[in-house]
Amino acid sequence: MKRLEYQTIKTEVINNVGRIYLDRAEAGNSVTLEFARELESISSIFKEKKEVRVVVIAGRGKHFSVGGDLKAFAEKSNISSHLREVTVPLHQAINNLVTMKKPVVAEVNGTVAGGGIGIVCAADIVVASENSRFVMAYTKAGLTPDGSTSYFLPRLIGLKKSLELALLNRKLTAEEALQWGIVTRVCQEEQLSEEVQKIANELIAGATEAFGLTKELLYHSFEHTLLEQMEKESLQISDRVSSEEGQEGIRAFLEKRKPDFSNNTRT
Repeated sequence: MKRLEYQTIKTEVINNVGRIYLDRAEAGNSVTLEFARELESISSIFKEKKEVRVVVIAGRGKHFSVGGDLKAFAEKSNISSHLREVTVPLHQAINNLVTMKKPVVAEVNGTVAGGGIGIVCAADIVVASENSRFVMAYTKAGLTPDGSTSYFLPRLIGLKKSLELALLNRKLTAEEALQWGIVTRVCQEEQLSEEVQKIANELIAGATEAFGLTKELLYHSFEHTLLEQMEKESLQISDRVSSEEGQEGIRAFLEKRKPDFSNNTRT
């Protein structure tokens, strides 16, 4: 897959890993209309591209994303209309990350604020460097949350902690974000890329279709009763046991070897 040309996002696909780099380092990778549209575009492409088995999203420069570009927004003649125009593709991009049937890994450094938190929450695995800081910041500017933060945070950390972040704009350290459940792992800054690559390699060697269906089960679990969810599980696992991945996984177990899911690399 050739490199796609965007202005605020950089992308590449290497060894079945689709990488999305937020590339407005001079502005803290803040969200603009162009940024939101480009993130929607590449997330849609990676969602459908079978060659891409794992997606990694990272920020160029010192910060992952400081959230919306308030300076750019303030320059618009109709800021309300413009903000609506920005949130539509941003929210579709976040939905793409959540619903794509492949793992999404966030590589997080520096400041993560506003909509940046929403992008992080949409990832399945979040690896943060020790210098990362997380802050909502919306109400400090007289605004309300967007970017999925009002959806994911109560589910990840509970209502009271979400209210604390949203109303008091408490700044979380990487370790606090780990303890609260926003982050999966924390490592030293110089080890961040290496740690993310190790996770990506592990996921590439895994059963991509099973990963995607497992994501679907877990994300939809909040919508179902216990019995409804277990019925979904029953239907899914009974289908998977006869799938190519399921058959290979069972054979490998019985033969006491590692499974080979490399057929998933076919485009």
